[in-house]
Amino acid sequence: MIRLSLADIAEAVDGRLHRAEGPEIVSAGVEFDSRKIEPGGLFVAVPGERVDGHDFAAQAIADGAAGVLAAREVDAPAVIVPPVDDDRHGALALAGDVDGSGAAVLAGLAKLARHVVDRLPQLTVVGVTGSSGKTSTKDLIAQLLEPMGSTVAPPGSFNNELGHPWTVLRADENTRHLVLELSARGVGHIAHLCEVAPPRIGAVLNVGHAHLGEFGSQEAVAQAKGELVEALPADGVAVLNADDPLVAAMAERTKARVVFVGEHPDAHVRAVDVDVDELARPTFTLVTAQGEARVTLPLFGEHHVGNALTAAAVALELGATVEQVAERLGSVRRVSARRMEVSEAPGGFTVVNDAYNANPESVRAALKTLAAMTRGRPGRAWAVLGPMAELGESDTEAHDEIGRLVVRLNIDRLVVVGEQAQVMHQAASLEGSWGEESVLVPDVDAAVALLRAELRSGDVVLTKASNSAGLWRVAEALLAEGDAGRQQP
Repeated sequence: MIRLSLADIAEAVDGRLHRAEGPEIVSAGVEFDSRKIEPGGLFVAVPGERVDGHDFAAQAIADGAAGVLAAREVDAPAVIVPPVDDDRHGALALAGDVDGSGAAVLAGLAKLARHVVDRLPQLTVVGVTGSSGKTSTKDLIAQLLEPMGSTVAPPGSFNNELGHPWTVLRADENTRHLVLELSARGVGHIAHLCEVAPPRIGAVLNVGHAHLGEFGSQEAVAQAKGELVEALPADGVAVLNADDPLVAAMAERTKARVVFVGEHPDAHVRAVDVDVDELARPTFTLVTAQGEARVTLPLFGEHHVGNALTAAAVALELGATVEQVAERLGSVRRVSARRMEVSEAPGGFTVVNDAYNANPESVRAALKTLAAMTRGRPGRAWAVLGPMAELGESDTEAHDEIGRLVVRLNIDRLVVVGEQAQVMHQAASLEGSWGEESVLVPDVDAAVALLRAELRSGDVVLTKASNSAGLWRVAEALLAEGDAGRQQP
């Protein structure tokens, strides 16, 4: 973060000083977890569902914080933000159950982030959105841009009204690129995030069924995702997936120059001759107006080809050559946890932990990867699946389709965890000649017990569900037996 006095911060957020003179300098990062505060940092007192950050203000100062951003007076040097009259910024929907004071703190944090962005003219802001693949693509973009200058990107999926400005405030005078992931659970959310850090390059990956329960239709999802390209300036660049018609249509909604990516023949940045190896790691030829190069991704799953094309397009726009992009893509690594995290377990089987989150598109991609990893090999493919949340009226149909897809992909065993996902089990049992190959278990512990009893050397087991289901615990339990498993790149 750039150095700011508490007086500067008060002016930026339209707040007032409390128990502070004003010259106190914030020289370290911004934190909303008092346990992570660094000397010279700014503590953001966010009221949460279980704890209220205001109660930890004095302790944060004792631990070295220079000040506190708060909604009410605290026993510490602070900047008190003004109240907000409504929830127009979507703070409650995106950041969780916070009261009016929480919305006020988040609004103040957003103003502070925008103040910092405006003071960094060298900064190029890159925004990424889509129904699935945002985090993986954000990680790829950051790795391709880092050799070209200091790059800041959020850890994991810090993509809402709290994580977004928190990430922005990591930028300083040395930062060249700020890569941001933008999420939405309603129309207007992405537009607000773009006000916090105006992007010059915006990438939309896909429009799927994630959060369909909130939006109601894919068209409404497309409306929200397209707010990113609407926010781009005339000298900006919109990177759009030519293989997704709802995304390609967003070209009409931006004044920025459009770069299409995908396997579509009209894409400006295109993948041809796509293939996968025995571990489902893809290779393809990257075709651009600047030339061609063969790319081998050290990531698992053919779905990463589209993510890589988006990252390539961004890097090319910012000055990388085709050869540099291909070389860097060949050495990328998985950064965020529980996303196609492949490990060898002590028992000789392989665990694919992709349990961070799930929607129909991402589950299909994961199942296809599992099928590719076991095709022609002696071990069995196990899919351990839980519920996909927030699908609204399409919930039953979506779970039914996934259950049937498991069978059609010739995956050997299906373990469905939880009654919420029982439609998957029913669909698989009714599809083809399947019978005992699918089993419904009540919880994670039951799934672990079944797998421990039946897994054998050479098997590959995938865990996938919405994050709330906690299926990552299945993967961790299997890997915890004996020594920790050896993780693949």
